[in-house]
Amino acid sequence: MKDPPPQGDSLASFGQAILALRWSTTAICLALASSDIQDGDVATAGATLVVVVYTVLRTIRPIRFRAELAGSLAVVAEAAIAVGAVTTTGYWESPLVFSLLTAVAVAGFARGYRFGALVAAASLVAVSAPWTFEGAYETDDLRTSAEWSGEVLLVALVAGYARRISGEADERRVQAMDRLGRLSDANVLLFQLHQVTQSLPASADLTEVLDASMTQLRELFDADVVAIALVEEADGAWHLARRHGTAVGPDLSATALPPPLGRAVALRSTTGEPDLTGANGPGLDARSGAGLYGVLTAREATIGLIVLEHSDRDHFTDRSLELLTGFVEPAALAIDNARLFGRLRSLGADEERSRIARDLHDRTGQSLAYLAFELDRITKRSREGAPITDALDALRGDVRTVIGEVRDTLYDLRTDVTEGDGLASTLRSFLDRVRERSNLEIDVHTEEPERLPLRRERELWHIAREAVTSVERKAEAKRLEVRWRCDGQSAELEVVDDGRVDADGAGGLSSQSVASLRERAASIGATLAVVAQPGEGTRVRCSLVER
Repeated sequence: MKDPPPQGDSLASFGQAILALRWSTTAICLALASSDIQDGDVATAGATLVVVVYTVLRTIRPIRFRAELAGSLAVVAEAAIAVGAVTTTGYWESPLVFSLLTAVAVAGFARGYRFGALVAAASLVAVSAPWTFEGAYETDDLRTSAEWSGEVLLVALVAGYARRISGEADERRVQAMDRLGRLSDANVLLFQLHQVTQSLPASADLTEVLDASMTQLRELFDADVVAIALVEEADGAWHLARRHGTAVGPDLSATALPPPLGRAVALRSTTGEPDLTGANGPGLDARSGAGLYGVLTAREATIGLIVLEHSDRDHFTDRSLELLTGFVEPAALAIDNARLFGRLRSLGADEERSRIARDLHDRTGQSLAYLAFELDRITKRSREGAPITDALDALRGDVRTVIGEVRDTLYDLRTDVTEGDGLASTLRSFLDRVRERSNLEIDVHTEEPERLPLRRERELWHIAREAVTSVERKAEAKRLEVRWRCDGQSAELEVVDDGRVDADGAGGLSSQSVASLRERAASIGATLAVVAQPGEGTRVRCSLVER
């Protein structure tokens, strides 16, 4: 198996080590050859000059170990220069023999064990073989050849081993940096998704959710086309709820979705299309070259689709796909919650209309019917010649009473919490009118150092009004107590009466009214408890804790 090459810092460190070795062996060669040069040995002087010049050259222009062919040829050339210098100046008894150590060390590090051993073996043969044919070759010379051969091979093996361990260290470092890079990318992705979930509105208004989602998509992704398509549960029809950068109209047919959108809906997952110009296209916009499509699912059903397209092919990366995959889940939950709350709000409006109709029927309608009967009776008496003055006076009083009832009903309907009037003042004003028109003994206790957001206070006001109205008209109570406490972070509303409670536990509030109140409480994150006990009355408690 080929050893991994050293990289980066290891390569620089080994280059410095080779440079130090090169100059050390050159200095030793100069020291050993100085006496021969002084004696006038021309061959030693010339070979020494070649070694010194080559050392200077490689100091200025080191061998490039990463270049396969050029680097190998440079290493072989260095070994050949060293062998030539040694063979021309006395073989293994040459003062320049240490230059071979640098050559085989460079070979071992450049290409590993095999190449280093091959260069070392070739150098050994090139030096030893000619020496054996010298006429003065003796047994001691054989020993010298063996000793130097062992040293040269050992240097080659040590250099190859150094290459291996430094290469493995660099490979482990690269792998660690790669893992660190992926963790860093994942951290950035998670941070972006966290920002998305924080910025997606907790509002239950579908318009706000869609607008916020579009803003986030346009900030997170570089896309020419951004769209959110929603599907109707009733008939499966698609429509573009929000769009940017496309001229497609607002109507989409389930059978005519563009091919990449249809494939994403069929797979029910986030998909990427790197090329929309061929068989995989066209996208939502015919000019798009690449697309990303995220299916919005909630309660195990497809509720919509996010469309991102760009005019360039291969524009979106794997990171973009991961980011969209993380985006679709919180976006789908926000959109589905907004749609559900819209339905609950519609049901609440229907319930409110029904309540108003019941109020008009039970009070105003019956009073107007009574007035009509009285008018008929007075008219009949007038035709008979009977006196009608007293009857008209009584009728005038009844009309005034009905007018008062209508005025109270309309006033109650118009009364609401505003920026200027909090729930405490609104409750007190409403209960004052209830006290005036009924025989109820009413106690009010309010603590409101801080207020809640206006929408929450209005829902709590509707809960209080419905509970008090039920006590006034149906509970046959003598005493009513209302408590309201709010510190801006938590709040509690309590309505307690001593009225009638049926054997089945039903007080003034009907089961339909209780369900409506619970829906109102749930819409603002509050909890509602209704406890009705015969002989004791009914207690309605609504609690809210701000998170």
